Amino acid sequence: MSRYANNPAAIRALVREAEVHKDTYIDAELFELEMEHLFANTWVYVGHASQVPNKGDFYTTTVGTEPVVMVRHSDDSIRVLFNRCPHKGVKVAAETCGNTGKFFRCPYHAWTFKTDGSLLSIPLKKGYENTGLECCEASGGMAAVQAVHVYRDFVFCRLNPEGVSFDAFFGQSLSTIDNMVDRSPEGKLQVVGGVLRYINRCNWKMLVDNQTDTTHPMVAHESSAGTAAAAWAKAPPGTPKPMAVEVFTPFVSPYEFFEEMGIRVWPNGHGHTGVGKSIHSDYSDIPGYQEAMVAAYGEERAHAILSENRHNTIYFPNLTMKGPVQTMRVFKPIAVDKTLVESWTFRLVGAPDLLLERTLMYNRLINAPTSVVAHDDTEVYERAQEALQSRGRDWMNLCRLYDAGEPRDAAHFETNGTNELQMRNQMRAWAHYMTVGMSEQPQGSAA
Repeated sequence: MSRYANNPAAIRALVREAEVHKDTYIDAELFELEMEHLFANTWVYVGHASQVPNKGDFYTTTVGTEPVVMVRHSDDSIRVLFNRCPHKGVKVAAETCGNTGKFFRCPYHAWTFKTDGSLLSIPLKKGYENTGLECCEASGGMAAVQAVHVYRDFVFCRLNPEGVSFDAFFGQSLSTIDNMVDRSPEGKLQVVGGVLRYINRCNWKMLVDNQTDTTHPMVAHESSAGTAAAAWAKAPPGTPKPMAVEVFTPFVSPYEFFEEMGIRVWPNGHGHTGVGKSIHSDYSDIPGYQEAMVAAYGEERAHAILSENRHNTIYFPNLTMKGPVQTMRVFKPIAVDKTLVESWTFRLVGAPDLLLERTLMYNRLINAPTSVVAHDDTEVYERAQEALQSRGRDWMNLCRLYDAGEPRDAAHFETNGTNELQMRNQMRAWAHYMTVGMSEQPQGSAA
């Protein structure tokens, strides 16, 4: 018997003030409900406008586990379509990206669709005369996602046609996107450098949790970043500090550093580490960059942009962004215990190429499948996914620096950098968006 379907009270009971039930990470039924409700009720990242610069350009991806295609339409707008032929259900766009011209063509029976999804033509159309096709779902073509919003070239969608608005969902958290885009002297980003993809055999939420977990780096990364830091300490005085060392060594900063770094949270599960400073604060200056920023924005505004060095920003449910190094990761759920990680890099248009070099180096050293740092986290995730199956304990603890009076819906709130408030914030949002629109079971119904 289903324990959670159509039982919002049972789902909400999985999230306590400072504890989360292990079922939220290991229960296959809850995973399916996440795909049905959570990923449909929230605004989820789809792609970037620079991936589809020309009319007919498309990029295929998933929202939750549902295949969608982002496409530049003939009127230059960006559309998001469910990637499914309305005839027999075949995926229409099979490639990751490309240019489809003026229409999509199904590879099974050659039905064609305009880039807004509307039905264009059917082979042997005379065979459909007087059949009532015009009254069938198929006549509507490829279904379009109705709720799509492009914010500074970042494309988001909400699968449910009704729900929380884009502005209400993100609120002041959009300041992280603003800061990353404004770091370009031209106020524009481009996706470059391809994408790094790998599988973690764990629940997608473990990766989200880890992004603002500031009490693990000095422990989990001691063998990797700690080794690099120890090797650098032996360098002769006056040795120029390599870019790789600048990237590696902050990961093993002491607890006090991360406490002072701070965490800021916003409603709906969004938040970030690095309020006053972060592990990105002390990178070397890039020749010519400061001058280009001052020329574009003026000295005061340029200083304000570049002095903001947020570490990881969580855009709930599954997007994380590092503005100072122009990297972004998307945690794509595949199964309750399997997640696809995508690590993307951006060029700051109009900025020196050395900045892009640092971005690409950071992504390789920290986020790549071959990274010595990411493997530390991967081992921890997979150990947790396995051990949570044990019967010894049912609850996961999130009570570090918990305060019963901590905010639930404040526009933003800042606190100690080792506070687990952001994890609690995410799980409160999880419980809410899992149950939006779900009818309550009558009292006495079986859970």
